[in-house]
Amino acid sequence: MPDIWQPVTLGKMTLPNRFVMAPMTRSRAQYDGTPGPLAAEYYAQRASVGLIVAEGTQPSADGQGYMMTPGIYTQAHIDGWQKVTSAVHAANGHIYIQLMHAGRMSHPDNTPHHRQAVAPSAIAPGTGMFTAKGMQDIPPPRALSTAEVRQTVQDFRHAAKSAAEAGADGVEIHGANAYLIQQFFAPGANTRTDEYGGSIENRARFALEVAQAIAEEIGAERTAIRFSPGTTLWGIDEGADYPELYRYLMTELNKLGLSYVHIMHQGNDALLADIRRIWSGKLIINRPGRPREEIGHDVASGLADLEVYGQMILANPDFLARLKADAPLNDADRMTFFGGDEKGYTDYPTL
Repeated sequence: MPDIWQPVTLGKMTLPNRFVMAPMTRSRAQYDGTPGPLAAEYYAQRASVGLIVAEGTQPSADGQGYMMTPGIYTQAHIDGWQKVTSAVHAANGHIYIQLMHAGRMSHPDNTPHHRQAVAPSAIAPGTGMFTAKGMQDIPPPRALSTAEVRQTVQDFRHAAKSAAEAGADGVEIHGANAYLIQQFFAPGANTRTDEYGGSIENRARFALEVAQAIAEEIGAERTAIRFSPGTTLWGIDEGADYPELYRYLMTELNKLGLSYVHIMHQGNDALLADIRRIWSGKLIINRPGRPREEIGHDVASGLADLEVYGQMILANPDFLARLKADAPLNDADRMTFFGGDEKGYTDYPTL
């Protein structure tokens, strides 16, 4: 069986190992959405992993949810990300940019245009969000018209083109964690009566159209997507038929020949086994909280082709070297996860 330290082909790339750095929001971008001045150093420090998936990056002004998150839809964004990708490539690394439209998980105070958030339906998530004024309740979003849903697909297409221009090796579509694409999946967040609501096929349509558009724009071999089947985060309820929705998605996505599918596993082992069976491409698995002694188990068993790690890599830029040396790992400082300067960002010690 394969070993997590062995090389693997992903699209047209050959990665030196099967470790993936998870996309993690750090809220250190500039006010206009350009990556911050330390972003290139931060990612380059961690370039020894097989693949870096950069933090959630909005494809449009409507797509921003949190404070100080990066975008990839203006020339300034492209120029900023070029510095990041160049630094990672100079360190012999590989990097995808994650395209994340927050949908209803947004607050007008956090976006450049300060407008009401958009979503499949005008249903608030029932939670709060940190803003410059402190924690505030997230107000109800505005339901996208059918024409606006189609325009949002094109926003993703443009963002993928911009990411490619910025030198990214590919893009990962964020279809997980209660953001816009998963909002379309969930009947509790999507009560539409057009072709984007109701049946499984309709609720999956937006995700498939986004994947198709990006694959057409930059190539299927540079296009990937992330899911978190069964999550109940921030009011998301995908309904009792959610396993069938994901089986349908896997069957349809299989026709596109994408680079990989990334699954944040929520505990439904039978569904995960079905995804592995249906999906013929590379599968990346993220098991939140996976202990150190289980690193490599999913690759060794054949369930995954690559494995994702988040906080361990955040706190240990030399994560792989520490594993090889059986050395202790730095603990992640949660107080510095979001916002700030180099503390808890680029100053974690190496061996």
